[in-house]
Amino acid sequence: MVRIIPMASSIRPSLSSLRFSGSSRLGLSLYSSNSSRRLSLLHLGSSVSQLQCFGLKTSKLFRGEGSSISVCAAGKMAQASTASTEENSLEWVKKDKRRMLHVVYRVGDLDKTIKFYTECLGMKLLRKRDIPEEKYTNAFLGYGPEDSHFVIELTYNYGIEKYDIGTGFGHFGIAVEDVTKTVDLIKAKGGTVTREPGPVKGGKTVIAFIEDPDGYKFELLERGPTPEPLCQVMLRVGDLDRSIEFYEKAFGMELLRKRDNPEYKYTIAMMGYGPEDTNTVLELTYNYGITEYEKGNAYAQIAIGTDDVYKTAEVIKQCGGVITREPGPLPGINTKITACLDPDGWKSVFVDNIDFLKELE
Repeated sequence: MVRIIPMASSIRPSLSSLRFSGSSRLGLSLYSSNSSRRLSLLHLGSSVSQLQCFGLKTSKLFRGEGSSISVCAAGKMAQASTASTEENSLEWVKKDKRRMLHVVYRVGDLDKTIKFYTECLGMKLLRKRDIPEEKYTNAFLGYGPEDSHFVIELTYNYGIEKYDIGTGFGHFGIAVEDVTKTVDLIKAKGGTVTREPGPVKGGKTVIAFIEDPDGYKFELLERGPTPEPLCQVMLRVGDLDRSIEFYEKAFGMELLRKRDNPEYKYTIAMMGYGPEDTNTVLELTYNYGITEYEKGNAYAQIAIGTDDVYKTAEVIKQCGGVITREPGPLPGINTKITACLDPDGWKSVFVDNIDFLKELE
């Protein structure tokens, strides 16, 4: 749908920069005379907040007469208002109609990849579009219609045959009823199997790993029938708790489960908008002691549906996310989107739900 193309460090000002005089740099007068009661609550709220950076108690700093305005009380009111706004934003995120729409990544031979996915993994080619003026082609593949299923968006850029997958991207997960049978089929078609069928480390679920023609890994998970076979996207992160908090607050995802594997020195967290057996989930993996990964230039982003890209961008900013594309319509197709980076630099794009459905028509 979209062509592929840290939190700002807080600065603690020095106390000497706060000039407490009749013409204070804080935008207010600190005199308690009747003529000095004209206070800007907006400036006042930020002033109190700034002063608290130094650990000063506002009740001691501001001591007005009985007839004067209580600066401390006003500051608390401003802070309460800000907290209320943030709380309302987070509540809106939970009520927003969000769904993981598709994952986007680049391939070097589009026809070869389509053939592998359809013949070996049982996907269907849902649609294909060529944009010659921009020199790229997209192909959408999956196990059901885009308006109700999570799908793959492959991007082929003219003349580029190879990409660097990096060390941060992990794998995609596909639920199958018989892992061994699927592996045998993939071998017969000339596919690469990197992990033979067997129980997952520390568990009982039968899994296997295979690679597509570009080297992207797929984990095959043995499960019963499911409405969402394309069930996982696994990314590695440097601080799992930080990532969980970000995806809960900024993206409105739910922590479905968390499992630590000290024997193998890694922890995983499953995040999503519904139960794992019926929805695609984001699997975040933390490997003990590793805080940074190479992202390469192959994997691009996840797209998520939302009812309001403008509100979404504001909440992401509140939660410390980086907006890489301000909310608004895309030139040519008028689909409204906004794009952001999580704390580890993984990109996501939010797409207006109504515009997305129109695009599929």
